[in-house]
Amino acid sequence: MTNPPDSDPTDAPQAAAAPLAGVIGWPVAHSRSPLLHGHWLARYGIKGHYVPLAVAPEHLAQVLRALPRAGFVGANVTIPHKESVLALADIVTDRAALIGAANTLIFREDGRIHADNTDGYGFVTNLRQQAPEWLPESGPAAVIGAGGAARAVVAALLECGVPELRIANRTRIRADQLKADFGARIVVYDWAQVGNMLEDAATIVNCTSMGMEGAQPLRLPLDALSPDALVTDLVYTPLDTHFLRAARARGCTTVDGLGMLLHQAAPGFERWFGIHPQVDEDLRRAVLA
Repeated sequence: MTNPPDSDPTDAPQAAAAPLAGVIGWPVAHSRSPLLHGHWLARYGIKGHYVPLAVAPEHLAQVLRALPRAGFVGANVTIPHKESVLALADIVTDRAALIGAANTLIFREDGRIHADNTDGYGFVTNLRQQAPEWLPESGPAAVIGAGGAARAVVAALLECGVPELRIANRTRIRADQLKADFGARIVVYDWAQVGNMLEDAATIVNCTSMGMEGAQPLRLPLDALSPDALVTDLVYTPLDTHFLRAARARGCTTVDGLGMLLHQAAPGFERWFGIHPQVDEDLRRAVLA
């Protein structure tokens, strides 16, 4: 099982009277993180704030150094800064270094910036919550896509004990790079053979943006897909993608991608505000609203 990020209290700053956190991106207006963290702050009666922070790439370093002095205890990071913050952080966790991106920052009392990646934790925790009978070690996993999200998923699945991890990407060189980075359990398939990759796979993950609102749907030949497989899609707008519907029609258990967003946020919230928050239906409704 993918372990939660370390929660050593020495990593976190002392809570201010009204601690501040936020999400850094460019643009950032689309982010649902303020809804998510705002719901938790209200639920637990915490006198803190979580705000969107639109930061242009050329200002990222300056802003990161200024935020702790402005009362910020940490921040989430979204596109296009998830890779850039690694070079600016003073401490980078092993998982963030392996994935090559960070999504969670902690501003420590000693002035150092601690960078972590909780996406893999969120991915696995979502599957275990929504499909408690899922056994990652029961068979190969098939991952569609080889971008930043796929790297976090691959790292998490390998840590969970999948015996083989198959991956296909429209640009094969990115899938080959994943094999080079993650080792012998990775098997790369050409995009034209993506349907064959599903044969006897126990876990199938769409890590591409195909199926998202405004994008083309993910349409794959599913003849080889076992009805015993668990199928999940990182896309959550819409929640029920064409890919999930097609897999469910074959009898598969399916899990939408919203839970990954919710669970990846929990470790950061706990570090910044001192309470481990619950991910439940009330939270899902608040974020979808």
